[in-house]
Amino acid sequence: MLEKEYNFYLKNQTELLKKYSGKFIVIVDEKVLGAYQTEKEAFDEAIKTHELGTFLIQECTPNPDKKCTKLSYQKTCQYKSAVDQSNT
Repeated sequence: MLEKEYNFYLKNQTELLKKYSGKFIVIVDEKVLGAYQTEKEAFDEAIKTHELGTFLIQECTPNPDKKCTKLSYQKTCQYKSAVDQSNT
């Protein structure tokens, strides 16, 4: 799941870094939907128009740790769940 989006990031990393270095980008179907200052902001915007499991949130850095990058979406979902539970 989300392999296509992750591979898009890796394939286009040099160009993406020129545009989005240091930001969190939302990738869906090999397209960047937006760039945000924080992972939470990226998640909050992506979830407005896309279902969980259909987008990748990737921090745009020169040398991403592959394991952490692939878990980025899961960490965001866990973070969102924790925030939602604390607001109830």
